[in-house]
Amino acid sequence: GMNVVGDLFGAGKMFLPQVVKSARVMKKSVAFLDPFLQEEKAECDIETQGKILMATVKGDVHDIGKNIVGVVLQCNNYEVIDLGVMVPAETILQKAKEENVDIIGLSGLITPSLDEMVHVAKEMTRLGFELPLMIGGATTSKAHTAVKLEPEYAHGVVYVPDASRAVGVATSLLSEDQKAPYLQGVKEEYEEVRQRRAAKNDAASLVPIKQARANPTPVDWGEYQPIEPAQLGVTVLDDIDLSGIAEYIDWTFFFHAWQMKGRYPKILDDAEKGEEAGKLFADAQAMLRQVIDENWLQAKAVVGLFAANAMGDDIDVYSESGQLLTTLHNLRKQGKQPAGKYNECLADYIAPKSCGKTDYIGGFAATAGIGIDEKIAEFDADHDDYSALMLKALADRLAEALTEWLHERVRKQLWAYSSHENFNNNDLIAEKYVGIRPAMGYPSSPDHTEKDILWGLLDAEKNTGIWLTESKAMVPTAAVSGLYFSHPAARYFAVGKIDRDQLEDYAKRKGISIVEAEKWLAPNLAYK
Repeated sequence: GMNVVGDLFGAGKMFLPQVVKSARVMKKSVAFLDPFLQEEKAECDIETQGKILMATVKGDVHDIGKNIVGVVLQCNNYEVIDLGVMVPAETILQKAKEENVDIIGLSGLITPSLDEMVHVAKEMTRLGFELPLMIGGATTSKAHTAVKLEPEYAHGVVYVPDASRAVGVATSLLSEDQKAPYLQGVKEEYEEVRQRRAAKNDAASLVPIKQARANPTPVDWGEYQPIEPAQLGVTVLDDIDLSGIAEYIDWTFFFHAWQMKGRYPKILDDAEKGEEAGKLFADAQAMLRQVIDENWLQAKAVVGLFAANAMGDDIDVYSESGQLLTTLHNLRKQGKQPAGKYNECLADYIAPKSCGKTDYIGGFAATAGIGIDEKIAEFDADHDDYSALMLKALADRLAEALTEWLHERVRKQLWAYSSHENFNNNDLIAEKYVGIRPAMGYPSSPDHTEKDILWGLLDAEKNTGIWLTESKAMVPTAAVSGLYFSHPAARYFAVGKIDRDQLEDYAKRKGISIVEAEKWLAPNLAYK
């Protein structure tokens, strides 16, 4: 029965929620029948399609995508050994040998995980492994796999963009007839990617950092009067009512988590997927009511609002008495810009020290994932992947909704620079308000280690329970953090590629080695 489900999903005739529900029936049935199956297995030697070990790499805690792939593979009669999250290379490889697996699958969501995957590939080479390696997760890409991973391991490295491709890749890798031609095709494809990347001279499209700084976002600081926050300092919000937060959910991304593309509410009327989307939405609403009524999850947040001034590309943050608390480090867009476009930097949106005006900046950390581990453990013990994935997807949406609610509260009350705004949820999703909330580790502020500075400024771990892994992933995973800028000109942008001159200057300003800076900013480097 599960083979039929797997085939239908692979052919695009079944949607992911149906697959996961089917898997739940299978797992509960197998759990009931297992004592009898073990006897039969001993007598008949029942075979699976193959054994696949999966893990989220060291320092990373995101596992929704990995868990979905695991369920889909199990539906197609693959035995899946899931090592969970934050798994070191040595554990992955030791377990792979012990279990005599056929394939290793690595997952990661944050950019530092890319380097950890390279480390695993190098270790596989050093230790003489010959198993194929499957790569997936939001931060991974065909380009990274081709340029950084595949050259490190000669026995097959394949990028898998989503769960629907996983079975086809695994089948090809484990087929005696298909494996060699399939891997040869992948090798040739990745070689083409490498050649295209080599021909594309990223550095040639950049300008010297001095020239980039001469083209900042134009702001008339003489005319602008910064608004002092109504509540300076750190504000902790405990026991936040999730029923109010749920009103801020952006349901479009909930459906995306289930690999159902389309915008809410239009997706509910879609001719092809509307019926299943409606069932999924009804299940989500039912669980959301339980989450709120039975207090499955708790939400906490911390906000800090401080005096600040830009010093070059950095932002100095001060206490109410004017004492320097810390410095936030920023990168500037270094690509050549056409007329009327600017080499933006987040520091452009804060008044420079030289203008003589005190400006302000905010920071926040928020989670809606407190208590989730206990509930997920219950679902896992009950062989209920569907409910486990549903709760994780809802927790992520609630964390984003909490962030939207929190930003609105900052604009209207805590900072009160936009106290009379009145937007509905669609307006908020469309970002019609004044100001931005860029997250560290994302395009406008790509250095994940800046979270350490934010955590110190907000005492975030003590005030919210959110802690950072060695790769700066947040735990619980249903968490969001970032900065608040209030200037009307502030907008999101991507720093993109940077050259060695900016990297060296950044490392010096931050007080870290060039090697350390290059490690954390590897995806942004325009040089080798």
